Amino acid sequence: MIRGAPTESGIPSPSAPSFHLSPPHPHTVEISLRLHRSFKAAAAAGALLLVSGCGLFTESDASSSAYGLNPPDLKAQSKLGKTEGQVNLIAWAGYVEDGSNDPKADWVSSFEQRTGCQVKSKVAASSDEMVKLMKTGNYDAVSASGDASLRLIASGDAAPVNTDLVPNYQDVFFGLKKQAWNSFDGQPYGIPHGRGANLLMYNTQQVKPAPTSWSAVFDDASPHKGHVTAYDSPIYIADAALYLRETQPGLNIENPYALDQDQFDAAVALLKDQNANVGEYWSDYLKEVSAFKSGDSTVGTTWQVIANLAADEGAKVKAVLPIEGATGWSDTWMISAKAKHPNCAYKWMNWIISPKVNAEVAEYYGEAPSNIKACDEISDDAFCDTYHATDEGYWKDIAFWTTPIEQCLDGRTEVKCVPYAKWVQAWTEIKG
Repeated sequence: MIRGAPTESGIPSPSAPSFHLSPPHPHTVEISLRLHRSFKAAAAAGALLLVSGCGLFTESDASSSAYGLNPPDLKAQSKLGKTEGQVNLIAWAGYVEDGSNDPKADWVSSFEQRTGCQVKSKVAASSDEMVKLMKTGNYDAVSASGDASLRLIASGDAAPVNTDLVPNYQDVFFGLKKQAWNSFDGQPYGIPHGRGANLLMYNTQQVKPAPTSWSAVFDDASPHKGHVTAYDSPIYIADAALYLRETQPGLNIENPYALDQDQFDAAVALLKDQNANVGEYWSDYLKEVSAFKSGDSTVGTTWQVIANLAADEGAKVKAVLPIEGATGWSDTWMISAKAKHPNCAYKWMNWIISPKVNAEVAEYYGEAPSNIKACDEISDDAFCDTYHATDEGYWKDIAFWTTPIEQCLDGRTEVKCVPYAKWVQAWTEIKG
């Protein structure tokens, strides 16, 4: 997964990390400031959903143990000790804000005052970078996405988490607890931070009739040749697999992250065909906003926050959840098995999902919060409606990013599935 702006030469290498307080990376500042403005302008009609309905209070049992993952036998911390005075974090831009990027965005200072734990953070540009940084042992916790979390669990770089030491965990949506991307054998390996879906965005004036299927960027993409846009990451192969799951049932795809060789080859072939119609692969979402404003892009994958920002800046766009469903992300705060400041790390994990702070982060970044009570704290009354925060029926149609591994995540044992390393190789071939 790649989030925000691409890595620049000014970012330290994983072998020699440097710490900054909410680093003022140029793209990070620009993204944070503009996203903050977009949230204030992205009001939509409708009242706040009540915290009710299927899934909110029904705990899942989708742990990774059923799928052959075999991490080292590590034990979760049994109790909290004296805080160490510091915590070193790896995070996506916009997750650890101290007011230096935007004076209105500061949930770090209060944490430091309350706990005595000084926050030092490193903004990562991709999941691969997060994994490399965690392996150095210089960081205490990371806000990992699903395409990184299983790698950290399997390698022993992430430790199991004792949720009893995180009081606010009790208010996390049950649809985010003990999932395949953040647990093993019923044991949580992290604290859910938030979630979002990868939606289909289109120009309402140039794409008619309004698309309802991912076919608009795959089988029916030729009318928009040169103006299709796609997410620039190997994990996007899962989007093709999800589409094929619904349109080619003979492939017997159950899980878009668990692809045997034939299923994988079919997804890759579809993406190679799509490539002829793609005008731009995006990872910096400000560039996607610009492309939709200029008309260079007219249809493609997006996030809700991008659709909000594009519309706010005058683009005639709409984002929809297609009939096939979609992929999505659920970020998890994971603690390092080599953490030098584990007590401060636990304090941080509890703080970042507390209702008010979780609301602030969600509204600032542009994602659904993980805490059930956060919607009561969000300033924009329409926000939780827009991001489907409490609509568990909506999230049942989202296949959250999960690291592909050789042991098939759909439970099959008679075949081997294609691991993530080969997804990376194939992505290079797909883009030519």
